[in-house]
Amino acid sequence: MKKRIISLMFLLMAAVFFTTACSNTGTETKKEETAQREVSEEKTEADPVGVKKIFVTPQWLKSLIDGNQEESKDYIILNVAWGEEADNPAYTEGHIPGAVHMNTDNIESEEFWNIRTPEEIEALCKKFGITKDTTVVVYGASPEFSGDDRAAMALLWAGVENVKALDGGIEAWSNAGYELEKGSNAPKATDKAFGVNVPAHPEYILSIDQVKDKLANDDNFRLVSIRSRDEFEGKTSGYGYIDRAGEPKGAIWGKDTDDGTYNNEDGTTIDIDKVEGILKESDASFDNEISYYCGTGWRAAVPFLKAYESGKENVTVYDGGWFQWQMDPENDVQLGDPKTSDVQYVKVKDLTTDKAKKQ
Repeated sequence: MKKRIISLMFLLMAAVFFTTACSNTGTETKKEETAQREVSEEKTEADPVGVKKIFVTPQWLKSLIDGNQEESKDYIILNVAWGEEADNPAYTEGHIPGAVHMNTDNIESEEFWNIRTPEEIEALCKKFGITKDTTVVVYGASPEFSGDDRAAMALLWAGVENVKALDGGIEAWSNAGYELEKGSNAPKATDKAFGVNVPAHPEYILSIDQVKDKLANDDNFRLVSIRSRDEFEGKTSGYGYIDRAGEPKGAIWGKDTDDGTYNNEDGTTIDIDKVEGILKESDASFDNEISYYCGTGWRAAVPFLKAYESGKENVTVYDGGWFQWQMDPENDVQLGDPKTSDVQYVKVKDLTTDKAKKQ
């Protein structure tokens, strides 16, 4: 009898203990959820940043949304991705409040994946309610994604004066404790004039003919490849739709953005000193005239934007990249690293057509 009573008392105590523990766990979870919601709902203030400042913090963006950036009352947030909105999980599964989806196909033409014509870009801006005076904030699905940087560069080229990129992408926003929004936000067109002739800054981009001329005649010019080492050495094209591998003859390596080289551990973009440090590894600096390129222009936009916001005026993007270069059978190509003896110089017509990236 005593054993039965003791057993019942033990079971009762255990039940009370586990009930309390579960209750406490549930309470702690609710407290965490409440705290996160309070962080998201709390009005955020952040110091203003200059017009030429590109990479901004989640706190600055939240303060913009909260109406605490007086100089940026007219703004739009673009979640940039390749493809349609329905195919963009970084938008459909949750996006920054108020953000509008933008397909990178809107800003690039299919022939060379260069930035579209001035007329097309101006029409695109009108469709999204953008004038030269609109503050445009772009962001992507991850710190390494550079489609949003490509969009930012195209908007600067067009003439938008205040372009921002969320440093660290949507991950930085979520890590700061801010909530995401579901549902679709349609762009709101404007009847206002863009405010300047497009492109307002044609000097930000070099054509393939300009690059050829500078490589041949300008000793201070450096064409900098922002591609993987295997792409730079001609082992792979890096793209499923490009069959030939190599680099324009005379190019130097500026490392790759896709592997995280241009990001700090927290996902933010490295500072300009580190960008120049990468150039120095290839015996170049911002004392040279620098033109960045990659396969089709996305990755090259990252160091360009860092240079732009740091006031470097002799920096451009060669828009055609390797994609356009390898289309002319007579263009000069290097295979291997010119800093070593293991390099070959050939023509595009001499390249094999088995170097497309394996899917």
